Amino acid sequence: MTGKEIIKYLEAWAPKGIAWEKDNVGLQVGNPDNKIKNIILSLDLKEEVIDSAIKENCNLIITHHPLLFYPIKNLDFSKNINARMIEKMIKNNITLYSAHTNLDFTKHGVSYQLAKKLKLKNIKFLKNLNENQLKLSVFVPLAHVEKVAESIHQSGGGIIGEYSHCSFRTAGTGTFKGSNQSNPSIGKKSVVESVEEVKLEVLIDQWNLNQAIRAMKKVHPYEEVAYDVFPLKNNNANYGIGAIGELKDTMDTNDFLRFVSSKLKTSTLRYTHSKKKKIKTVAVCGGSCGELVDEATRQNADAFVTADLKYHTFQDAEGKILLVDAGHYETEVPILDEIKKRLETFLNENKKIKVLKFKGSTNPIVFYNKSGAN
Repeated sequence: MTGKEIIKYLEAWAPKGIAWEKDNVGLQVGNPDNKIKNIILSLDLKEEVIDSAIKENCNLIITHHPLLFYPIKNLDFSKNINARMIEKMIKNNITLYSAHTNLDFTKHGVSYQLAKKLKLKNIKFLKNLNENQLKLSVFVPLAHVEKVAESIHQSGGGIIGEYSHCSFRTAGTGTFKGSNQSNPSIGKKSVVESVEEVKLEVLIDQWNLNQAIRAMKKVHPYEEVAYDVFPLKNNNANYGIGAIGELKDTMDTNDFLRFVSSKLKTSTLRYTHSKKKKIKTVAVCGGSCGELVDEATRQNADAFVTADLKYHTFQDAEGKILLVDAGHYETEVPILDEIKKRLETFLNENKKIKVLKFKGSTNPIVFYNKSGAN
């Protein structure tokens, strides 16, 4: 199996099209056409991760945070750590791929895994993405509807939440008159024809539109295909930011903080007091999500667990919600288990390829307390 096949599988779950526009997701280094031996997963790329990849005979590294985010001005192997890592990967024929904000924004992605780590139930997005869906309407002769619909569905159209192959069909009559230069598949040129047609309507994400139109035209019988594309502003059930759910049992503040500390394996939490003494509904967002505090409050969350919070964000939330900063690394690293599980399922018939997690920590932050650093 090639790296390209594995990347295609991952991007069917977390499409590059939903990533933040300034993000650099996807292939970072290497040749995606290489046959894959083994795979290693890590939140970040460090030299120790590459060394582990070499030791474990892994020629594909998948990270959450991209190595190449800002433009590289030079590849000075003597001074620049990123340049040295690129050199080492090239010399060892290792491919590096990163899924960052596209993995943040997808269903069962980073925030969903944080919610599951905290044992939340009835999980949904805290804020759905919108304005990234379109409606594709195409007029098809009755006998060809199923074939055209299937071509669109196979291109990613017609997915709403947990449902696929969604469409709406309206019967009607289409009319046309071909010129002397036309080559109609139904009727004759220079004659006004009436054909029993179906208006086929399918929701589709922006990044799948062009491939869906190409596939649709390939199987459509008409020489000139009549179709419309409408922009939509409805919430996208499949993509969003953050997550919200409920604890099985209500907890008091101290019990909840101990619970978060235990589940995320961190002895240090920053938080602000809330007037709410009981915690049941919990919002989460892996990584830096201070901008979602108001949304969590609006949805009546008793607590919001995220990372990288500023002083004034705590100040604004005080008394309104139990706001918890549990660390960037700690709130994002649970995603690696989900990637591992999905890849192992995908590679089930090819058991020669192993999927490993980097055994160390790539967290650059070290906490200090009176007993010393830890």
